[in-house]
Amino acid sequence: MRFSLSLPREEPSIPVVRRVVGHALRGMGVATDCVDDVLVALSEACTNAVQHARATGEYVVVGRVDEGVCTLKIMDWGRGGPRPAPGERGILSESGRGIKIMRALVDDLDIDSSPDRGTIVHLRKRLTWRDEALVRRLDRRLSRSAG
Repeated sequence: MRFSLSLPREEPSIPVVRRVVGHALRGMGVATDCVDDVLVALSEACTNAVQHARATGEYVVVGRVDEGVCTLKIMDWGRGGPRPAPGERGILSESGRGIKIMRALVDDLDIDSSPDRGTIVHLRKRLTWRDEALVRRLDRRLSRSAG
């Protein structure tokens, strides 16, 4: 499965992305806790894109599920550049926690940011499946027919 969404840099776009990705993953039979992890990490990345992209810009979410792995790429054309070190924020600060949250919820996080190109956030998560997942049933049928 592959998809691409181009969204306005507005906060109401974030729940739309969550719905689209959540419905797709649930429909494939991904376990609820795994879907939740992906959606929280995705929300954090989209929130950063909405807050930091250029005022007139859009942001893009490209997703893929392949061989049991969900890969998401969130791209904006914001200012990019250096981020404050974790110690530079107050312990009770509301902002600055998104990267830590994303890192805790996905298997791989990569952020490519530069002032002239904007920011690309790469999220990668190995999926876990519900027992009744269509993908698991297909895998079992294919393995029996191949053996």
